[in-house]
Amino acid sequence: MYYVSTRNKEDRRTASEAIEKGLAIDGGLMTPEVLPKLSHNALDTMKDMSYQQRAVYVMNSYLDDFTSSELTSFASKAYGGNKFDVKEVAPVRQVDGNTYCLELWHGPTCAFKDMALQMLPHLLTASLKKNQENKTVCILVATSGDTGKAALEGFRDVDKTRILVFYPKDGVSAIQELQMNTQEGENVGVCSVVGNFDDAQTGVKKLFSDEKLREQLAERGFFLSSANSINWGRVLPQIVYYISAYCDLMRDEKIQKGDPINVCVPTGNFGNILAAYYAREMGVPIKRLICASNSNNVLTDFLKSGIYDRNRTFYNTMSPSMDILISSNLERLLFALSDHDDAQVREYMAELGQTGRYEVDKTIKEKLGKLFSAGYCDDAETQKVIGAMWKEHHYLIDPHTAVAFDVLDQYRKESGDDTPAIVVSTASPFKFCDNVLGSLGVTQLAEGTDVLDQLSELTGIPAPAPLAALKDKSVRFTGSVTKDHMVDQVLEMLR
Repeated sequence: MYYVSTRNKEDRRTASEAIEKGLAIDGGLMTPEVLPKLSHNALDTMKDMSYQQRAVYVMNSYLDDFTSSELTSFASKAYGGNKFDVKEVAPVRQVDGNTYCLELWHGPTCAFKDMALQMLPHLLTASLKKNQENKTVCILVATSGDTGKAALEGFRDVDKTRILVFYPKDGVSAIQELQMNTQEGENVGVCSVVGNFDDAQTGVKKLFSDEKLREQLAERGFFLSSANSINWGRVLPQIVYYISAYCDLMRDEKIQKGDPINVCVPTGNFGNILAAYYAREMGVPIKRLICASNSNNVLTDFLKSGIYDRNRTFYNTMSPSMDILISSNLERLLFALSDHDDAQVREYMAELGQTGRYEVDKTIKEKLGKLFSAGYCDDAETQKVIGAMWKEHHYLIDPHTAVAFDVLDQYRKESGDDTPAIVVSTASPFKFCDNVLGSLGVTQLAEGTDVLDQLSELTGIPAPAPLAALKDKSVRFTGSVTKDHMVDQVLEMLR
């Protein structure tokens, strides 16, 4: 199988080449030329498999330059041992009669990014060997909160790699910031950026297209790659958990094979719900893809109108991982829905760069309407949902998950569609203690990491071990730059 750039489908790469480079030279995203389809009995076959086995089964069809034994080893290392605090890795919890929650935060950094970023380092280092790459790869990451820590933990002390994470200075939770700035490892770096996530993400993309920087780093024995979801090696492992969730519902006799489900995903950069779209295209009976946004509702407006317009007020919300106005992975969806019309995608992306907006044609808009629904939820409503979920179901959720539950409720009321639905839960509530406690009626918050104990004592739920361990960690990184000086940070780290 080959991978092509969304902006130039003549740029064809093997899977290992696509994963190694991360981003196409023209700024496009490497995407499968053809999506593989699940065989007629695939869901039955996977029903009684472990999560690790399902990961190998699904990823094998995309990675034909990797062997099954390689992928089995990677899956065991990524999802086995004590990396995740439950043996199911990505358990599905029933909340009420026809609502389920896919919990993706049981990994080492307590966020859904672990699902991909425990796998990506294995895929990337194997790709380097396959392509006989002698230079050291420097992973550049822009994070809105969770990707940064997950990438740092995944690539910590991995041979022939360095990793540098940029995050918005005042745009992540206190726990998220502490997780990153206390990161251990000899090959890691962390720096805040003055501005919001879009500033950090745009800055990283500019670094990838900086030819002078590329030449300087090559002379020093380095090249750049990405651990953001612009890298196909990030998106592919995310497809697995949607297929796995459907198999779990079949196994537990909550649904029969072929029964439709809806999926509601809180997302800002669009990668998480894009993976659900790919699972649907492969053959999982997903009826409706419901996109949940916070007050930065650029995706909601786009999916309803066909007009993408980032020229709007940016809000810092209590669900910071969705505080995004430039949704990078939407480009892959446009490529798919335009029937791989790279010229059309190039035009849309050029308009976005020049004017901050674009409008898709009638055909794409009609396809969006058939596939997606969308809604958004502000902070006040998010707090209400967290409180109600605890009171009515004794189920503690984080703000991002609360946004998804609210948007699913909106969708059901508007459409009357009572199809069984999976809400994707993207982070542990303990990563957002202050807002969760506030939602439960607490007005006096404990200082620093003591807030973890406060939430635990109130709910009777222990804080996840990786977060509880933050109390004993010392801060290693305190640097901050403007977006125009991110290049200096890269050159400093890679001297």
